Amino acid sequence: MKQIAKSLVTPSRLQLIEVAQGIREKPEPDNEDITFLARQLVQATLPHAAPRGIPPEWARVNGNLTLSIRPGFKTDRRTGKRVCIGYPFGTIPRLLLFWITTEALRTKSRRLELGASLNAFIRDLGLNPATGGGVRGDAKRLRDQMERLFRATISFERSDDDGQSWLDMQIAPKGFLWWDFKEPEQGPLFTSWIELSEPFYEAILSAPVPVDVRALHALKRSPLALDLYAWLAYQSFLSTQRGRATFVSWTQMMKHLGTDYADLRNFRRHAKSAILKIRAVYPLLNLGFTHGGVEIRPGAPAVPGRLRQRPATISA
Repeated sequence: MKQIAKSLVTPSRLQLIEVAQGIREKPEPDNEDITFLARQLVQATLPHAAPRGIPPEWARVNGNLTLSIRPGFKTDRRTGKRVCIGYPFGTIPRLLLFWITTEALRTKSRRLELGASLNAFIRDLGLNPATGGGVRGDAKRLRDQMERLFRATISFERSDDDGQSWLDMQIAPKGFLWWDFKEPEQGPLFTSWIELSEPFYEAILSAPVPVDVRALHALKRSPLALDLYAWLAYQSFLSTQRGRATFVSWTQMMKHLGTDYADLRNFRRHAKSAILKIRAVYPLLNLGFTHGGVEIRPGAPAVPGRLRQRPATISA
């Protein structure tokens, strides 16, 4: 029976169990296990799947904040024609944004070096270079999503009774990739790099949300789980600052995180499954399911211990 039960445990489930055990034994991560995400990208998230039909714009609304994305274009080297690159979606752009935010905070520089080789960078993101260079390999998917993310135009718009504000920006309007995607372990003559836009760099410095990279690696197969983890870490901080619980309905949560889902019931089922995984790697999260939604109560941040004051830089 034990052998049968063991065979039913998937590699992702096994990793979740191992990470959860490690976090329980050592809840305070080492410095290299702390990563960050800009608050704006916690409040309004990227598409979970590729928008159908490549529309001219994709948008997600969270209260009075709207995130919209317009895909970039490039010249096809074979035909010489301009083609749409497509939208960043799924887990890889999210892992990229965590890495970018953390590296910018560490170096205090807009110019970021991407590593000596493609495979080294893949490992830095928590991906697997052993998946190969095929269509479904992490190297091919990373190259595709990097281009989509860096060339897209991302806009934040906020409107209320007092007026309207907006910010249009690119994540990295400049960069050079010297990597050989056919020889991903080979170090190029020059280092690959990107340069962040000034508006995005300022957003990173003004409001970083800290989380545990060990948890990200355990949740990396689900964009919804990654979004929920960062959002719950931020909401837990806000509830603690206010000294009272915050109720969020499933409808509100779906508008914020789940516009890719067909209906509320489908979203609620997936969100509950993701929250169970998040609780395993965020054991100090004080959250309860209530009628019609969830209640996020005052509790410990995702990064406890000596860094627990770091989220105080976040503005509500």
